[in-house]
Amino acid sequence: MGLLPLQAAVMKLNTLHQISEHLPPTERMPILFLGHGNPMNAIEDNTFTRGFQSIAKTLPKPRAILCISAHWETKGTFITAMEKPKTIHDFGGFPKALFDVQYPAPGSPWLAQETHDLVKSTNVSPTQDWGLDHGCWTVVKFLFPKADIPVVQMSIDYSQGGAYHYELGKQLAALRRKGVLIVGSGNTVHNLGMVAWDKMNVPGFAFDWATTANEKMKKYILEGNHKPLIDFQKQGREFDLSIPTPEHYLPLLYILGLQEKDEKATIFNDALLAGSLNMMSVKIDKA
Repeated sequence: MGLLPLQAAVMKLNTLHQISEHLPPTERMPILFLGHGNPMNAIEDNTFTRGFQSIAKTLPKPRAILCISAHWETKGTFITAMEKPKTIHDFGGFPKALFDVQYPAPGSPWLAQETHDLVKSTNVSPTQDWGLDHGCWTVVKFLFPKADIPVVQMSIDYSQGGAYHYELGKQLAALRRKGVLIVGSGNTVHNLGMVAWDKMNVPGFAFDWATTANEKMKKYILEGNHKPLIDFQKQGREFDLSIPTPEHYLPLLYILGLQEKDEKATIFNDALLAGSLNMMSVKIDKA
């Protein structure tokens, strides 16, 4: 007779704790916020994908990746805990070639459990019901094209404000010294309702409010001045237009929350598109 479900779950939990306890510490991993933009980037060779490939050359090889993607919003916070997460094509209207892309990275039940144990401000619930959405795989595939690094995703609780997500990010700090690369994926300027589709191929075209917001965001990030970025809803018209809904912006706050005093931010892929979209990406590492 097999084990009862509860007994099996307890045994698996104990095994995951043992794995964690026996993993030697690593050097502190850098952290990334990646502007993922158009899903078509996943199958294109352009300035942005080359930017991802270039930054990948500066990264130590992680044991696992924890990704906070704009495209997984939930009530409460969840984390993928399956052995083999599926590649989710959560978009429509694109060529078949994009839907054919698979990113068969393994999952990491160990990392899911470790994250659950670290976070004290809320319950991070392991789930088998998601996978790797396009906010994750379309950028991670350029960092680790062999799909040989385990990847888990943590969801964004849409009912919570900026300070909540920033503080939740802070609680993940110990993972960085266990070989985990933490990635936030979204866009800092993301107003699809005001996209100038006729200017999509005009390099650098941006509305004034998008340019102003982008410059202010970069200044705050480079200065390590996180307060106005946490309070993004109090920064005036330019921020309001740039962040009409918060899901693409919030992954940045997780990464900023993880920044330590001896670290600096480097900005790359900084380009505004079609008036109201920005691909700005950020790497934070030791100064």
